[in-house]
Amino acid sequence: MTGRICASAAGKVILLGEHAVVYGRPALAIPLQGLRAWATLTPHAGPFRIQAPAVGVDALLSDLPMEHPLARIVYLTAEHFGFAPPQALLRIDSEIPVASGLGSGAAVSTAVVRALAAWYGVEAPPEVVSALVYEVERIYHGTPSGIDNTVIAYGRPIYFVRGQPPRPLAVGGTFFLLIADSGIPSPTREVVLDVRRRWEADRERYEGLFDRIAEQVEAAHRAIVEGNAAELGARMNENHRLLQEMGVSAPVLDRLVDAARRAGALGAKLSGAGRGGNVVALVEADAAGCVAKGLKEAGARRVWQSTVHEKNT
Repeated sequence: MTGRICASAAGKVILLGEHAVVYGRPALAIPLQGLRAWATLTPHAGPFRIQAPAVGVDALLSDLPMEHPLARIVYLTAEHFGFAPPQALLRIDSEIPVASGLGSGAAVSTAVVRALAAWYGVEAPPEVVSALVYEVERIYHGTPSGIDNTVIAYGRPIYFVRGQPPRPLAVGGTFFLLIADSGIPSPTREVVLDVRRRWEADRERYEGLFDRIAEQVEAAHRAIVEGNAAELGARMNENHRLLQEMGVSAPVLDRLVDAARRAGALGAKLSGAGRGGNVVALVEADAAGCVAKGLKEAGARRVWQSTVHEKNT
């Protein structure tokens, strides 16, 4: 390859099921096509170099630790396709906030795999991309469920159960979502490990919580298939209450959830690991502006809008 290659990947949001998904329960997730990461490969005379200004990286691949996430995905991809890293500059750009529960790391890794595959002139089917990205997710999250790499690699709404092939999420209507950034990073690895410690100390209680979350996921799944926004909102509200009971919410997230509901959201909950990151709110189209205003007044740093409808599936 001698030309410039650019590839991208969308972020993601979990609608319901976070944490419980690590323990074999289902979860629902969608890609956020309006929030993307890009990987650009440009030929240059010299060894492979990586630039990622947002995270302060500007180094030769050989100078980065083998377990650095950006180095790891390059090495994994090169090994999988049987090529050496090329004489190229890899630049990473992303509009997805880091440590926010929106899949920033998985989106960057996915974009890198796609860019390298295009450089090598080989196919990179979603299942291959997902498997490669999962190995890097282990660096970020310790014991990831696999949902981030799956929904981002496949680029479509999914019903996900750990260890099972992803199932496309059939959507029976149009659902309007707002994603509000709390401005506080979500320490995903810490929270996941903390939940594991709590589960190990009181398995009966936490298995019960996971089962109740699974019930909400299944009910939400039916609501999405049927196009029933009011029912989906109710399940999101209950999922948030269970996450509060699990101990993974935070005052800032509860404040945003309450603000969204007061402003007219059909449902709202934290999304991702919790203790920071984002809140996702389900709204009616004509209420989106009012709810977004309420979220900003409650302290949201940024609010994004996304739509889920039949043609996403």
